[in-house]
Amino acid sequence: MSEHVYKVTELVGSSTISIEDAIQSAVGRASATLRNLRWFEVIETRGQIDDGKIQHYQVTIKVGFTISDT
Repeated sequence: MSEHVYKVTELVGSSTISIEDAIQSAVGRASATLRNLRWFEVIETRGQIDDGKIQHYQVTIKVGFTISDT
């Protein structure tokens, strides 16, 4: 069985649509600059309310990616 070593970084995704969309926003952006993404963990969820309605979702996530020897 191979051993894995991961580097972890924290990101905040946002969306006016949903929590899931906020997560996808953060993962999508991370995948544009980081290689070998393997997992994510939701750390915090929050949102903005205006006139009694949800206006914005924010999700803080940690993403893990494998590091290479090269």
